[in-house]
Amino acid sequence: MFKKILIANRGEIALRVIRTCKEMGISTVAVYSTADSDSLHVRFADEAVCIGPAPSKDSYLNIPNIIAAAEITNADAIHPGYGFLSENSNFSRICSENGIKFIGAAPEHIERMGDKASAKTTMIKAGVPCIPGSEGLLKDFADAEKTAKAAGYPVMLKATAGGGGKGMRAVWKKDGLLKAWEDARQEAKAAFGNDGMYMEKLIEEPRHIEIQIIGDQFGKACHLSERDCSIQRRHQKLTEETPSPFMTDELRAKMGEAAVKASEFIKYEGAGTVEFLVDKHRNFFFMEMNTRIQVEHPITEQVIDYDLIREQIKVAAGIPILGINYDPQLHSIECRINAEDPYHNFMPSPGIITTFHAPGGHGVRLDTHCYAGYTIPPYYDSMIAKLITTARTREEAIDKMKRALDEFVVEGVKTTIPFHRQLMDNKDYLEGNYTTAFMEDFVLE
Repeated sequence: MFKKILIANRGEIALRVIRTCKEMGISTVAVYSTADSDSLHVRFADEAVCIGPAPSKDSYLNIPNIIAAAEITNADAIHPGYGFLSENSNFSRICSENGIKFIGAAPEHIERMGDKASAKTTMIKAGVPCIPGSEGLLKDFADAEKTAKAAGYPVMLKATAGGGGKGMRAVWKKDGLLKAWEDARQEAKAAFGNDGMYMEKLIEEPRHIEIQIIGDQFGKACHLSERDCSIQRRHQKLTEETPSPFMTDELRAKMGEAAVKASEFIKYEGAGTVEFLVDKHRNFFFMEMNTRIQVEHPITEQVIDYDLIREQIKVAAGIPILGINYDPQLHSIECRINAEDPYHNFMPSPGIITTFHAPGGHGVRLDTHCYAGYTIPPYYDSMIAKLITTARTREEAIDKMKRALDEFVVEGVKTTIPFHRQLMDNKDYLEGNYTTAFMEDFVLE
């Protein structure tokens, strides 16, 4: 087992990894930017190293500084958390070259699954259902026309290097294709330096349902059931739950089998998530694979009673998995609490938290790095907490979430708590009747 793990991240996920390491008797090293010197992950780690100024590119994305921090502290492994360098194949490779275990996917897996076009080609070979569309990248506009005709309108143009909804365009009719093609390429080039495009049939009334998997170093994988992440704004998830209110036992078995098949086909090692779009007829199609721990992993932990960070560390240390699949035994919901103003188009609201009262009680979990007096810096993601409630039924989990949100007091900055509280009273949400388009019609009162 590892003696010392450096956590190449910040905020709640860094604290989350530190907690599991402490329980496993593993020493921890926190890295931090000058803006994060008062963050809790710095306080609770055994050692802490400043790796640069506030901007991410100079600190949390600065590979030489992170490797140097690992070397001076004699860390034998690095946990990247999510975001930042967690899906950077170059970072995974450099860790390995320096004799440091990267607790995450191998560089070839990150590359293979990070590029959406090659991921799709791989999944077709693995026999995983994929959305009809282009095989690999579109050569030119003529190829785009031909592919759209074969798949049938509506279609979706996507940037191969895309993320966060950039470089994506829905095309409903043939006459809208040229403008969408030009706009998407231009946006992708500006955002990612890569204007490679692929095309998929647009799935109507889709739900975004993902399957959590763990793969070991011996080619074995298992799934740990699903998470419904359909409620999103600008392709950013707002709340997640498991089990999905749309799920059936038959669908879970099929989707779980497809996710395991995908993982074992590429001999995937570590925690990962296979994301699917599910249409209204419960047909599911591979969307992408995330080769890291997800923000929303706690709800899976709650319903199967496994610490996923511990599992990550164990498989990285070469411990084989049992290979058993797990179904949800309870119902769990997560609300991502962001320092944003929901009444002004979710504008970021950095600043000093003057009051911070955390909710508690049976079935309530709060993953956060914040406290009264903490300054939320403007340089990073605006998420300040993840509020998770767990109960025997969905109705109870929702009632518990309402109570916990009412109890959660954050003053000094604006937060999304009012949005989440109204969501919990929304008729369609209560009925489990929602798709990825849910937020288009949601009106905050």
